[in-house]
Amino acid sequence: MDLGLAGRVAIVAAASKGLGRAVAEELAREGAQVAICARTPATLAETAAHLQKTTGREVFHQPLDVADSAAVAAFVASVEARFGRIDICVTNSGGPPSNSFRNTQPEEWRVAIDQLLMSTVNFAREVLPRMQKHKWGRLITITSSAVKQPVDGLLLSNSIRAAVTGLARTLANEYASDGITVNNVCPGFTRTARLDKLAAGISARTGAKPEEVFAGWEREIPAGRLGTPEEFGAVVAFLASERAGYVNGTSIAVDGGLVRSLL
Repeated sequence: MDLGLAGRVAIVAAASKGLGRAVAEELAREGAQVAICARTPATLAETAAHLQKTTGREVFHQPLDVADSAAVAAFVASVEARFGRIDICVTNSGGPPSNSFRNTQPEEWRVAIDQLLMSTVNFAREVLPRMQKHKWGRLITITSSAVKQPVDGLLLSNSIRAAVTGLARTLANEYASDGITVNNVCPGFTRTARLDKLAAGISARTGAKPEEVFAGWEREIPAGRLGTPEEFGAVVAFLASERAGYVNGTSIAVDGGLVRSLL
């Protein structure tokens, strides 16, 4: 299937590792010009070099904190200056730590809101007007299966990613007439460093071994296994494509059947 991504310009946030890196690689393999950002310069540069080597596509990279609105604005302007346009934006950020409501401090709420919600607002404010000029665009948020079925212990993620979903659904209505789609992609348990960190945290609190934590997650999933970043990246690439032009305002779980809801 030709996804029609050749020559498109895509921004992928928090793309130095994990799901963001897998998405950037998939888009580059499909022929898109890719711009990536993340907080750690060395890891980001390594990822950019790897993507250029494996896909043959030019990869623009710039270190920044996605919660910094001025830095996001400057990055988006640099991408447009480099490639001439912006067609696709995939918002993403690291996840907040697991904790209970009782033990979560007010400052942790503020940090998580900036990290998850305001980072998405920052990118949306910059890319949507640019997409409007060309009457075509794809804004895709990476959220979590927690927006459909809360995950025990992930208070901040459960709460604030739901706000991201509401934002995206509203933007989908506002910008559809401009040829822009806005969708959420909701990963379930996917084998990344983030999941290793969550397993270690649960292990420290409960005394269970990390491998027992992973086994427990796998028992919850009808597919009987964790997902891979590459499987997730393929779904995002489809939503970014010409073929997905009539998919708008959705929240698609990529979770092996973990979420038990009907929608």
